[in-house]
Amino acid sequence: MARITRKELKSDKFAEEVGLTVTFFEEHQKDLVRYGGIGLAVVVLVGGFFVYRNHEHAAREQALAMAIRIQETPVADVAVGGQQTFPSQAVKDQAAIKAFSDLEARYGGSDEAQIAEYYLGCIHSDEGKLPEAEKNFQNVADHGNQSYGSLGKLALAEIYFSEGRFDQGKKILEDLMAHPTAFVSKDQAALTLAKHLIGHDNAEARKLLAPIRESKSPVATIAQTLSAQLPPQ
Repeated sequence: MARITRKELKSDKFAEEVGLTVTFFEEHQKDLVRYGGIGLAVVVLVGGFFVYRNHEHAAREQALAMAIRIQETPVADVAVGGQQTFPSQAVKDQAAIKAFSDLEARYGGSDEAQIAEYYLGCIHSDEGKLPEAEKNFQNVADHGNQSYGSLGKLALAEIYFSEGRFDQGKKILEDLMAHPTAFVSKDQAALTLAKHLIGHDNAEARKLLAPIRESKSPVATIAQTLSAQLPPQ
């Protein structure tokens, strides 16, 4: 199923938002989210609250990083060079689901919990458990902030299309086109919709692809590839 990949999820832009990078511990080993200092005039009680809040954020961030590390661990019969591996995809999925589920249960309502929910949707989708994936992505769409919510909506649209719920998928993508975010651009939503319109409404697909194909956008080549799939006019 075409959707936002975990690699894209860990792009620099996403990392800046949640305080993570592709190799969180291995390469950067530092917090990307900075907090303002507490003024000297702030009472001790308020200062204690901020210390607690920062500690909780660091704990959530570490839990998310550890869960992502599990998800990115390779599957292999024998470990190579001391690298951790899982004996099978099923065992790996079970460990990842537990890590993300524990994070969500402990830190419900936080950005990290919504990211964990998105990952759970990806895992369930990979496993072919679309009803479970739909619930995960719907939760992100409904309760995540604008940026994370858009990721949930994009993935949700893909599930709708895969199940033949064309009108629902189209409605979501049209909304994303009208309200783009840092994580889902107008072009990305348009390309996704055009992909599903090919063979269903070729005229509309062509209309969506034309401005992107002729632009200098980084996704222009994708639009050109999709345009080549359209029948001659």
